[in-house]
Amino acid sequence: MGKTFIPEGYTSRLSIYDTQKAIELIKSNFAQKLSEALNLCRISAPLFVGSDTGINDDLNGTERPVKFDIKSSNTEAVVVHSLAKWKRLALWKYGFKIGEGMYTDMNAIRRDEDLDNLHSVYTDQWDWEKVITKEDRTTKYLENTVSAIVGAICDTLDIVKAHYPQLTVTLERNVCFITSQELEDKYPTLDAKQREYEITKEYKTVFISQIGDKLKSGERHDGRSPDYDDWTLNGDILFWDDVLDCQIEISSMGIRVDSESLVSQLKKANATDRLGFYFHSLLADGTLPLTMGGGIGQSRLCMLLLEKAHIGEVQSSVWDEVTIEECKKKGVNLL
Repeated sequence: MGKTFIPEGYTSRLSIYDTQKAIELIKSNFAQKLSEALNLCRISAPLFVGSDTGINDDLNGTERPVKFDIKSSNTEAVVVHSLAKWKRLALWKYGFKIGEGMYTDMNAIRRDEDLDNLHSVYTDQWDWEKVITKEDRTTKYLENTVSAIVGAICDTLDIVKAHYPQLTVTLERNVCFITSQELEDKYPTLDAKQREYEITKEYKTVFISQIGDKLKSGERHDGRSPDYDDWTLNGDILFWDDVLDCQIEISSMGIRVDSESLVSQLKKANATDRLGFYFHSLLADGTLPLTMGGGIGQSRLCMLLLEKAHIGEVQSSVWDEVTIEECKKKGVNLL
């Protein structure tokens, strides 16, 4: 059952044709701005990986990947959830140096998503990763990178509004940085999503850090796989969206685990058996470089910048009948 809500009086500011042109404008310009800000080059990436490699992103640990067998090789593959681990392997294999990185257009199928205005079975992201030093594994380095990404997004908005002056969206360049524990302390009676709503409504652009471990309450702010982000050096970038009157998570990112934090987090997740996987063994013995990286939602960014009420207005996917009927009733064109 869909959970789509179209605000009363909503009308797209762009036609379907102009929407398609604007999406291309956003994607080409933001990719350039991001690569310049973080010193990244574009590479090709896989749609699926071997199911026995441990390379696929486990997200919260409960989502089911799409699996299929490969006739010619007698093996099983899984469609990626994201490329968090694959990118780190690629940086090592391709010989990237410290300070250099990559980005790619990542397409995925997340079959267990609950469909609503912001969530689709089809996921498209700019996935990026860069090599860093041990000394870079700090909160300050993380926050500087967040500010650079937010700057690239705001610069892209300026370009889009110059082409389409009927757009009225504004974004806050100054980022409010807050840890998940500080956020719980600030709003102790609210759940995680309600806390995100309140802080983003107040500050407009927010980075909530240290996501994955348990808070003082015994709850987690949100789930994170234990084997890519360091839970003390990661977080989410949130923007306030006036169209939907809510926060939109545009990016999940962070400094990746080193060998020490990998083992510690796998123990907390009761997942030390993963140390037998190819990826994890290379990480545990120090073969893989220290990195940071993340994913930036392409469709969500297009929604935000183009003032759209539903993600289906900027991407083509499969929707339930309730969503289709609600959008049809409110005059929303699903691609």
